[in-house]
Amino acid sequence: MKDTPMRDGYGRAILELSQKHEDVMVLDADVAKSTRSEWVKKENPSHFLDCGISEQDMVGTASGMALAGLTPFVSTYGVFLAGRAWDQLRNTVCYNHLNVKLAGAHGGISVGPDGATHQALEDVALMRTLLGMTVVVPCDAIETYKATMALYDTPGPCYIRFGREAVPVITDDDTPFVLGRNRLVRDGADVVYLANGYLVYQAMRAAEKLADEGISARVVDVHTVKPLDREDIIRHASETGAVVVCEEHQINGGLGSAVCEAVSESVCVPVERIGVRDCFGESGSPEELIEKYGLGMDELCRAARKVIARK
Repeated sequence: MKDTPMRDGYGRAILELSQKHEDVMVLDADVAKSTRSEWVKKENPSHFLDCGISEQDMVGTASGMALAGLTPFVSTYGVFLAGRAWDQLRNTVCYNHLNVKLAGAHGGISVGPDGATHQALEDVALMRTLLGMTVVVPCDAIETYKATMALYDTPGPCYIRFGREAVPVITDDDTPFVLGRNRLVRDGADVVYLANGYLVYQAMRAAEKLADEGISARVVDVHTVKPLDREDIIRHASETGAVVVCEEHQINGGLGSAVCEAVSESVCVPVERIGVRDCFGESGSPEELIEKYGLGMDELCRAARKVIARK
């Protein structure tokens, strides 16, 4: 299958959900083409509402819909949803445990030429601190579709985060997906990559390169950041004795922090973290940015060698 934007999986899912369930409403903040909620606007317009560039109001509107028994899917760029509307998310959605589904598009550094203002690098950290919030970061378009479908059946507030660019499709329709449960991508004995989003693909590439050096690397897709599959993570850490966490997000507060919290409380194993290191992004091609900010295959390989040496 050719490279496909993860947002295509989201668009396909919300269209299908809006056609199958009368309670589904899709809201957007004037970026419907980018988030693919435009597909609902065209095919099922009675289930679509454009709130304009008004993220706080959109979250408030979605909250009212949830109180009326509807299931709203809120769609916009992750940097604006998690940042600008955080107060409404905390005090209206989460405090009342409302059944609002939140989709943050343009996640990560690979947004490319849109630059720092549109590259969501803090959203996972902000969302995982919110009480009762489910947080999912799928690895490709197919997993994004499956995750979005699963969120409909998950009570309470949920956040799904996906990128803009077309990325390799590394799962298929038969690949298992269970919300809250990690997925083993590749087995290995010397080190484990715990990754999500686009970096699952980079971890797979790194594992193949390390195999040529005689290093056996395990790859695990940790698509659900919250609730974290702690027991599975601890098992992989214990069995391999070395962990590399990979995410297209700031180094602090996201998946790496969640894994370190789990591991430090249960097992004495060294951990290396791959992520954007306390800086804003910039404009550039996705490929250039991935390499410049240390998220590429070669950096993942270096992190694995380093953490193995720390055993």
